[in-house]
Amino acid sequence: MVKTNRYPVEQLEKRLAGAVLERDVALAPFTTFQIGGSADLFVRARTPDQLVAAVSAARELGVPHFLLGRGANILVADRGFRGLVIRSEVGGVRFLDDIRVEAGAGVETYPDLIQATVSRGLGGLHHFVGIPSTVGGALWQNLHFLSPAPARERTVFIEEILESARLLTEEGELLTVDVDYFQFGYDDSILHHRDDIVLSATFRLEPTPIEELREVIRGNLSWREDRHPDLWLYPCAGSIFKKIDGIGAGRLIDECGLKGYVHGGAGIFHKHANIVVNLGGATAEEVRYLVDLARDTVLERLGYELEPEITFIGEF
Repeated sequence: MVKTNRYPVEQLEKRLAGAVLERDVALAPFTTFQIGGSADLFVRARTPDQLVAAVSAARELGVPHFLLGRGANILVADRGFRGLVIRSEVGGVRFLDDIRVEAGAGVETYPDLIQATVSRGLGGLHHFVGIPSTVGGALWQNLHFLSPAPARERTVFIEEILESARLLTEEGELLTVDVDYFQFGYDDSILHHRDDIVLSATFRLEPTPIEELREVIRGNLSWREDRHPDLWLYPCAGSIFKKIDGIGAGRLIDECGLKGYVHGGAGIFHKHANIVVNLGGATAEEVRYLVDLARDTVLERLGYELEPEITFIGEF
């Protein structure tokens, strides 16, 4: 059992706007990797007020904290996280007019938000079908997908349909900002460089025949099925390394003969070498070993330096 007397727990509990503070909570079930130790403290923020209260209290009381959404694109250490994990579960999908939809930061883009918009014949979010993410996480990472449909492949980014977002800034202000505020890049946004918290986002979509949207969805899901693991069978965090222009990280790792390489309960996926999967009972240390192996081998043999796309959380 983790000792929590190092934190001002009573003061924290009083400021959570009705949310419940939990102790010693295993984080593995809250991640797509299904890996990771426990958080000393854990709170589910189900409303914007609760999310603002939890983040503000942690900041002001000096409690180390981490904001958790769907739990993709992260690897939590076997020893867990020393501090407070705030899980954003802020829900709500609201259509503002015929083409704009507002969604809470904790709404899952797939299936919840995509199903809601496609059923109204609104296109834009449908490109991201099959990708595990919350709205807040989508803005954090500038969610993207190399779409095989229509005819030519191109990478589609969430920034293309984002109109505005409601934030709690690192200075403690509540602001509504437009898309330019985020300074989006590939796997990057202002959220990587400032401690701003997304509360909700508004997307501007395109009226599109439903059957046309479904055709794209079928194509994208089929494309993903051929290349990406089924999370039920092979829990993972998605791509491990960032894209190198003109050269896929997976291709480089494959050229080094590492596709399918297994270490303990973790393995480099046999269909896509830029993905490490949990084959059953994998530890964070086993995954980290494969990440380091791939990076070091590619640098040594091919001269390319791979940069991790995933975030490492906790004590490694």
